[in-house]
Amino acid sequence: MNYDFKEIEAKWQKYWAENQTFKAENNSDKEKFYVLDMFPYPSGAGLHVGHPLGYIASDIYARYKRHQGFNVLHPMGYDSFGLPAEQYAIQTGQHPAITTKTNINRYREQLDKIGFSFDWSREVRTSNPDYYKWTQWIFIQLFNSWYNNNTNKAEDISTLVNLFEKEGNATVNAVSDDDISVFTADEWNAFDTKKQQEILLQYRLTYLAETEVNWCPALGTVLANDEIINGVSERGGHPVIRKKMTQWSMRISAYAQRLLDDLNTIDWPQPLKDSQTNWIGRSQGASVTFNVKNHKEQIDVFTTRPDTIFGVSFMTLAPEHELVATITTPEQKAEVDAYIQATAKRSERERMADVKTISGAFTGAYAEHPFTKKPIPIWIGDYVLAGYGTGAVMAVPCGDQRDYDFAKHFNIPIPNVFEGVDISEEAHADKDKTIIANSDFLNGLPYKKAMKLAIYELEKIGHGKGKINYRLRDAVFSRQRYWGEPFPVYYVNGMPQMIDAKHLPITLPEVEKYLPTETGEPPLGNANVWAWCTKENKVVDNSKINNETIFPLELNTMPGWAGSSFYFNRYMDPNNTDAIFSDDAINYWQDVDLYIGGSEHATGHLLYARFWQKFLFDKGVVPKNEFAKKLINQGMITGTSAFVYKDLKLYFTTDENDKKQLSLNQYKFDQKWVISYNLLSNQEFLLKLFKNNKPNSSAAIKLYEKVFNGAEKYIVKAAVNPIHANVNYVNASDELDIEAFKNDPINSGLKNAIFIGENGEVIDGDNDKYIVGREVEKMSKSKYNVVSPDSICEEYGADSLRLYEMFLGPLEQSKPWNTAGITGTHSFLKKLWRLYLDDNGAKFTDAAPTKDNLKTLHKTIKKVAEDIENFSFNTSVSTFMICVNELSSQKCTSKEILEALAILVSPYAPHIAEELWQQLGHNTSIATAPFPKFDASHLVESSKEYPVSFNGKMRFKLELPLDLSKDEIEATVMAHEKTIAQLQGREPKKIIIVPGKIINIVG
Repeated sequence: MNYDFKEIEAKWQKYWAENQTFKAENNSDKEKFYVLDMFPYPSGAGLHVGHPLGYIASDIYARYKRHQGFNVLHPMGYDSFGLPAEQYAIQTGQHPAITTKTNINRYREQLDKIGFSFDWSREVRTSNPDYYKWTQWIFIQLFNSWYNNNTNKAEDISTLVNLFEKEGNATVNAVSDDDISVFTADEWNAFDTKKQQEILLQYRLTYLAETEVNWCPALGTVLANDEIINGVSERGGHPVIRKKMTQWSMRISAYAQRLLDDLNTIDWPQPLKDSQTNWIGRSQGASVTFNVKNHKEQIDVFTTRPDTIFGVSFMTLAPEHELVATITTPEQKAEVDAYIQATAKRSERERMADVKTISGAFTGAYAEHPFTKKPIPIWIGDYVLAGYGTGAVMAVPCGDQRDYDFAKHFNIPIPNVFEGVDISEEAHADKDKTIIANSDFLNGLPYKKAMKLAIYELEKIGHGKGKINYRLRDAVFSRQRYWGEPFPVYYVNGMPQMIDAKHLPITLPEVEKYLPTETGEPPLGNANVWAWCTKENKVVDNSKINNETIFPLELNTMPGWAGSSFYFNRYMDPNNTDAIFSDDAINYWQDVDLYIGGSEHATGHLLYARFWQKFLFDKGVVPKNEFAKKLINQGMITGTSAFVYKDLKLYFTTDENDKKQLSLNQYKFDQKWVISYNLLSNQEFLLKLFKNNKPNSSAAIKLYEKVFNGAEKYIVKAAVNPIHANVNYVNASDELDIEAFKNDPINSGLKNAIFIGENGEVIDGDNDKYIVGREVEKMSKSKYNVVSPDSICEEYGADSLRLYEMFLGPLEQSKPWNTAGITGTHSFLKKLWRLYLDDNGAKFTDAAPTKDNLKTLHKTIKKVAEDIENFSFNTSVSTFMICVNELSSQKCTSKEILEALAILVSPYAPHIAEELWQQLGHNTSIATAPFPKFDASHLVESSKEYPVSFNGKMRFKLELPLDLSKDEIEATVMAHEKTIAQLQGREPKKIIIVPGKIINIVG
């Protein structure tokens, strides 16, 4: 009976689907265990072999916990809103829903083929109205909430209104906008409705405000910082500029300290925690107010070094700072405007990372030092960000290197406020070991004392106060896209109103075009039916808007992170139409026990999800303050890219600075492109190339003859442009299928290219070889190094793929893919199969296991259980191989042993395990069979093989029971025939015996 993996895997995948083998129950007497993967965005490219790495690991753990008797929730769904589908819709006119559905079907097919134990009855898709109904519902809860610093949690907005009605806002301790005016209860009650709504917007946890955003004109939308790489959009590589727009924002900053503190309560990787800590960026210092000379305006700054306030020699504002236009003098306006325009083309991330470029412009205005009253020039510079702090810094060049470099560049004075410190070459940043000098009342004080006194004096004169600041900014929540969650918002007199939750979901309207409107409105501005009728509580035609009962709806949509910030809770009760989930479901499942996904989401999804979880906890919706107890970041499976080398340029030189280049047309190559062999630094190869392809110009021939006649010693060099070749056109020996490469439409420009082989010859025959260059890179469609799991499953089977991905190395580390290596795990599975079955059928019997059988099994049980608990899946695969080798050599046929082994293997290779389990006589799935219990007694040795030595030389070995006494060992050894032969009648002088270790007879 052969191991027909195709038939076996198809059979059990069908069985699992039909019997809902992995369906979890919300009501169970079993202990719960919730295993979750970060759900994927379903791209058109489908999965490559790097994607399933984390899924396989989580699946092993989920299956293991089922074997242990847990009720396991292991769901899967799709983060199905997003920019790629929308861009495809713009290009083709096809509705994003169609593209998304096609992509999801492709993902589902691939996931099923790998044999995951997902509970598909709980699948969610963020783009389905029955899902985003609850995204809209959460948005409404946020809108109707404020953050009370006294209780340190979110509360209903009605409690804030009640405070305003009774006390005004003077004593309200809330997280809010900075520029709030104080009013009394009488004044509040006298305000009209619109004024009251405007004030409440300054306190709500989601609010409208004019915000500096990353605007991508080519994509027609705002991008988050993590969607921008090196100043361009991650999707498409389009330029991004900074722009002020009215946007919805989320007041995540209210939760900054809790987000920091609670990192200590969760078992997440330390590097990920460090990323969040740095992103939140807590710092302690002071808020300082500077008056602007000849203006009524003031500039507030936050500084962690108020002790250095007498070292301020200039101020720097972010180019986007709201005061720049007001305070800039007419003489400086042209320079300032030009600088602002240039800066708008650089992203915040690019400006933060670029520490070498020094640029700025003087506004012509001056601030007044709060203590000395001396004028301080006000500059703008792109190293200051509008979104961090107040968008302004008091520049102390003697204590900050960026300020120091800026001052040196623009010849601004650098006063020294540190005693005995040389600042002639660089700023001094060691605050703990310095004494303040040249600073009036702070002279002679160390850092901590000077800081406290500076804050005290600032507070006394009304120019500052102690403050804790966070780098974390409120999250912009609007996107100018079509394919996203619609806001449940309509506008009355320009003020946002929430649609009652009972009328949700507000579904996306149909539009003819997915681009912004001609007037620059988001794509929803193209919809004809997109207005809200308060009388009928439904969406109606725009033409009916009358500002009485029919009002305009919000045209922006929510960002991609909205739907992914609570999906883990929705999985608990995904088909509930009356509530986001039932009390029974959330109280049973509580939270995620194990979450596996990429570290790239550290400051995006994972931070936003923690924020929403804390908000829902404050509102009593969820029972846990954190959504995931343990998180593991899986590493990356990298691809081995293939390269060809295009546009070869050759030159000889006797001196590195004297390049005598030979262009291609000086040789017999007449095609546009030459694809050259990859060892371009190899002198021998280049000389072969010259010899085999003589030049055709007289000047080149003379140089050629000089080189090969030995007249001069020439260095041979080459320069090329490496380009990716599709790895599917390369065999295991790194030989390129040239015809396939040329016929690929992507390489149409290389249709007539000449290929040069490793001996410098032009390749023009079937037997010639072109060897590609190789480099390990991220597996990516753009690098043409993607390996599909479909082809692996077709040739080797899903169980081989699962085992191989785990065998590659530790889960958290990156490792390169090599398809050739999968033959090892495939061979192992065939050997495992032959342990149970051969051509004649079953090999197992009811024979009692031998001592060696039990020893092999129980050391395997112990190791595999430890490995799974420690997520060391790669060493488990090695353990399986050792176990099968040992049982094979022992000729083990014991059903007792083989049943236990099938269960051990099941989490890793479930298809073969199910088939072997059935062959062993079981008529139910192996999925819930109890995990074998480790019995340490089988690993305890009952005997010892002693080396018996004579005068220190080992002569033979003797196995004796370990419980023999020293005298019993001596009597047994002396009576042994080999001892008698060695002594030949002599009496030994001494007999040395250490029980359990050595026997030495001294003659």
